[in-house]
Amino acid sequence: MSIYIGNLSYEVTEADLNAVFAEYGSVKRVQLPTDRETGRMRGFGFVEMSSDAEEDAAIEALDGAEWMGRDLKVNKAKPRENRNTGSFGGGRRNDRYSRSY
Repeated sequence: MSIYIGNLSYEVTEADLNAVFAEYGSVKRVQLPTDRETGRMRGFGFVEMSSDAEEDAAIEALDGAEWMGRDLKVNKAKPRENRNTGSFGGGRRNDRYSRSY
């Protein structure tokens, strides 16, 4: 599982997050998504730790804490939703348009 961290400063780095979360255990991975068009950080990130107990301790300590001038939102990350619906428009076409004469 991983931890979601929201309301991050746009100045934060992966090294910054690693240092803060390392106080609560072993950090396996840090991700800071960036905007595709601007390359700017999107204001949230994800941290994976070695155990659920370490993640729980970090969440308990850091949710609502002020860091870099912002109040953090820290919780268990939810699984990513599949946004692909599989087709555009879907459904059956009206026979009037699909018949050939």
